[in-house]
Amino acid sequence: MMSEFTVNMNEYLPLRDLVFNTLRQAILKGELKPGERLMEIQLAEKLGVSRTPIREAIRKLELEGLVIMIPRRGAEVAKISHKSLQDVLEVRGALEELATDLACQRINDEELKELTEAEDHFKKVVENNGSEMEIAEADEAYHDIIYKATRNDKLIQMINNLREQMYRYRLEYIKDEAQRGTLISEHENILQAIKIRDIIRAKTLMKEHIDNQELTVSQNLEGESAEAAAKNSAKRR
Repeated sequence: MMSEFTVNMNEYLPLRDLVFNTLRQAILKGELKPGERLMEIQLAEKLGVSRTPIREAIRKLELEGLVIMIPRRGAEVAKISHKSLQDVLEVRGALEELATDLACQRINDEELKELTEAEDHFKKVVENNGSEMEIAEADEAYHDIIYKATRNDKLIQMINNLREQMYRYRLEYIKDEAQRGTLISEHENILQAIKIRDIIRAKTLMKEHIDNQELTVSQNLEGESAEAAAKNSAKRR
């Protein structure tokens, strides 16, 4: 059964761009799952458009590496690879460390209050068994306050350019329920370090936070690959 997503009509964008953005967001947010087939007719009916903008969107998504073409199967959502995970999180790690450094120096009392409230909200969402999307959005809101506190528009712009790709890995990490308690602790520790403006400790904690995400998602990917290989082996017997 296809996930629930619709075209967000915007009079300033051509239909082909609206369809592309809709499918791109659905992939990045996990509404279209890795390995899921993209059937032109079904997508056209669901979004209320012709097959032409669907076909154009799929081609553009293939260029971005979010979709792959399989012989005799057609288009499907690309699975997350170790290389793409590493590439994105290496860049994110560097930007997050710089943001944490600047935030420690420049954050004001109002923003510290906002960061505390964001951490409290994140904790409540996790403890109340919120959906993966709700937890991811609460996590993103926490980090957004740190970015804002940097007062560096260029840094914020660079992070925003990477935001959608980060979202896909953020969701993959949050899927692992065993790591959610660790996430709460990491957020709380980073918050405390920023409060006392301990730049070295805050940056170290942020690096560990991003490294843990990469390690967990990599391990989950390996587990999924091993499981898929075992199923294929069983089918051949």
